[in-house]
Amino acid sequence: MTTASPHEATSPLDELGRVHLIGVAGAGMSALTRMLCSRGVVVTGSELRDSRIVSSLRAVGAVIHFGQTPDSLPDTDTVIVSTAIRESNPELVAARERGLRVLHRAEALAYCMRGYRSVVVSGTHGKTTTTSMAAVALQHCGADPSFYIGAQLNETGTNAHAGTGTVFVAESDESDGSFLVLEPQIGVVTNVEADHLDYWGDAAAVEAGFRQFVSRVPHDGTVIACADDAGAARVADFARSEGRRVITYGTHDDADIRITDVALDSSGAWFQPVVKGRRLPDVSLKIVGMHNVLNATAALAVALEVGVGVSDAVEGLALYSGARRRFEFKGEAGGVRVYDDYAHHHTELRATLTAARQIAGGGRIIVAFQPLRFTRTAQFHRELGEALGLADEVVVMEVYGSNEEPIPGATGALVAAGVPLPSDHVAFEPSFSAVPGWLVARAKPGDLVLTLGDGIVTTLGPDIVELLRHREELS
Repeated sequence: MTTASPHEATSPLDELGRVHLIGVAGAGMSALTRMLCSRGVVVTGSELRDSRIVSSLRAVGAVIHFGQTPDSLPDTDTVIVSTAIRESNPELVAARERGLRVLHRAEALAYCMRGYRSVVVSGTHGKTTTTSMAAVALQHCGADPSFYIGAQLNETGTNAHAGTGTVFVAESDESDGSFLVLEPQIGVVTNVEADHLDYWGDAAAVEAGFRQFVSRVPHDGTVIACADDAGAARVADFARSEGRRVITYGTHDDADIRITDVALDSSGAWFQPVVKGRRLPDVSLKIVGMHNVLNATAALAVALEVGVGVSDAVEGLALYSGARRRFEFKGEAGGVRVYDDYAHHHTELRATLTAARQIAGGGRIIVAFQPLRFTRTAQFHRELGEALGLADEVVVMEVYGSNEEPIPGATGALVAAGVPLPSDHVAFEPSFSAVPGWLVARAKPGDLVLTLGDGIVTTLGPDIVELLRHREELS
């Protein structure tokens, strides 16, 4: 496929006309809004309440109103929704009655990516970090890529950018199957595990979805997959069987980009990648954990495939300082450090808590975890509880249901019951406001407090730090 300059006189986005996004402040929707505004599209949006994100979207040119009624839908040509928007949403109902074009968020992203050399990052975990690292590395190399990410980069403070280069790096979403509408020329698979079974049904269907994803990579494109993950390795084998070019990465001896000489500590990670027996420059990371070594190697594989300089790409990876809600430091008081992380799947919890142990040193890890969705809680409560056993003390909050209806018995108490720690080190606390006090009452100098989950748990960090400061002042 021939790539085009983003500055051509006509654009695929011209087909969309005026665009309206329902639920404009969501992670993916806000990134899409920034991308559309920066590409000159007339953008309106709706939200239920004001927020910092809404203010930032208005600053880039989006016109946003609060409330969603049939009469609030403005004159527009295309309406964009995410899976979180139900068919009964009044603005969506009005859009269908008017016969307007309605696109899913991923379909709109596909419009944005037309004409670029598209890099799409998929996987059960690690997508945000891998996409972010690839974007930062390519920026450092002068490629000025466009990017679309489900979290804000620390380096830029934004989750989307319309670059002047010909490469577009995007994080995809397998949770609702929408990644299957994208057309990657370079498709990355970080890992493949059972998740989002409310949509897929079972683990076999999840893997079949990723096989469909790599089948969308053209035969002159490239599939990049993790050799250390069994699911991703099987998907890579499938891609090869279809005649696609595959690059694997990992610690396995047969990986095309082999990770060697790994060193991990509380300040970051170091490793040396080896390609066909040739040692590349050492990679130094500011972020911790073996899972991030793998993410960085995937990003390096993207950079090598795009064709930028190896040394420049490695320098770019060394500059990466993280993304919002990916082990994000929230503050320190009284010798206690507070972090927040998006981890909500049991494999993510294990990786995050293992990295936290490196940072904590001799201190304890005290965790507040909020399970995401009733279906996941019902299906994986044992695995979630076992993973939380890597901490020293744990309080489990009530489930953040997102857009799901409650399931009888699928509560935070079910997860707490499965945490393999002494009973006086585990609690179920349904009261949101009581959680900061529970954490602070147990935290001692040298300990690390970590809020985990994809929900309102992320708002607790400042309150925890404030309580720690108040305790310090009184001592």
